[in-house]
Amino acid sequence: MAARVLVIGSGGREHTLAWKLAQSPHVKQVLVAPGNAGTASAGKISNAAVSINDHTALAQFCKDEKIELVVVGPEAPLAAGIVGDLTSAGVRCFGPTAQAALLESSKKFAKEFMDRHGVPTAQWRAFTSPEDACSFIMSADFPALVVKASGLAAGKGVIVAKSKAEACEAVQEIMQEKSFGAAGETVVVEELLEGEEVSCLCFTDGKTVAPMPPAQDHKRLLDGDRGPNTGGMGAYCPAPQVPKDLLVKIKNTILQRTVDGMQQEGVPYTGILYAGIMLTKDGPKVLEFNCRFGDPECQVILPLLKSDLYEVIQSTFDGLLSESPPVWLENHSAVTVVMASGGYPGAYTKGVEITGFPEAQALGLQVFHAGTALKDAKVVTSGGRVLTVTAVRENLMSALDEARKGLAALKFEGAVYRKDIGFRAVAFLQRPR
Repeated sequence: MAARVLVIGSGGREHTLAWKLAQSPHVKQVLVAPGNAGTASAGKISNAAVSINDHTALAQFCKDEKIELVVVGPEAPLAAGIVGDLTSAGVRCFGPTAQAALLESSKKFAKEFMDRHGVPTAQWRAFTSPEDACSFIMSADFPALVVKASGLAAGKGVIVAKSKAEACEAVQEIMQEKSFGAAGETVVVEELLEGEEVSCLCFTDGKTVAPMPPAQDHKRLLDGDRGPNTGGMGAYCPAPQVPKDLLVKIKNTILQRTVDGMQQEGVPYTGILYAGIMLTKDGPKVLEFNCRFGDPECQVILPLLKSDLYEVIQSTFDGLLSESPPVWLENHSAVTVVMASGGYPGAYTKGVEITGFPEAQALGLQVFHAGTALKDAKVVTSGGRVLTVTAVRENLMSALDEARKGLAALKFEGAVYRKDIGFRAVAFLQRPR
């Protein structure tokens, strides 16, 4: 029985989800809404012109088009309750309910939840008054230098200050100047944790947690982790900084504890759970939760999934993850590098032609589209992050080399990308043992 699947979203993550789902013999067609130039017509994959904000119309579309499964890429539709709305209309939708997605959509809720369930995290306090937040920053007995908008801010609502004065400025910027809009009506002020940051994701059916190989994202725009924060400029997987025993610890003390806690609170959590983790000298601590795949982490994790993604998703629906856990490609590394428009994360031009796709493909690379569109049969830029170039090889160094070749082949005017993706892993691997 071949299924039709709908993927919600338009970025590199969604192109990757569609690409992986299309590899399943159970899947006849993958529609992507709204999609991008990469998902417009690629084998089983095509775009669907349906509103993803009107859940009633979307449910009707799924029934008319005989869609058997909806897979949600980004966080905003999850926070808006797409899973509950489609499920109650009789459409299978993969991801957590709006109530469960509060782990991402409210940083205050997530911090309170972690404290209730003994999930290790940074010390913190939440505020609705800028004066109270600033006086706390000035008097806290820990370095209270991380200021976060509590609501959804497209992965950009965190300011890491270098001084107390700068942290107070961040509070003003978020709460008075409303730099993240309504997301900043409540701010969370946190202790600055020292260490290395990793992304630990898992599939969960509400009981069992099946960890994915750990990845590392690169948030800053420029080499050497300089420049402004972005949605992510590249990633690699697996992160050698997380050996097997540490991953087991993260699974037990963080991922499993979170899923068990949600179950106990009567809000079962199913779908993807993503913990952004700092590896501190006191052990792994949660920086934040996300309720879906990361972007660009998805572009390095799914290429290493040996199992059929459609089957894994069905197992999470049926509560069967413990019986058929996903299988991963051993002894391989994946690297992805984001090519962004000049000016990103600020203002940038759109409509710039992109060339070099056949050359990149000939190198055996996977080029996942993000901010792209079709114009007069040409692929042009239409967003800040434009493409993600992924290479999978036997080890990290050769994957890095291959990805670089792809970046040389792909061209559009003003393209910006980092040349040092994976530098922390390289440093880690070269450390004297």
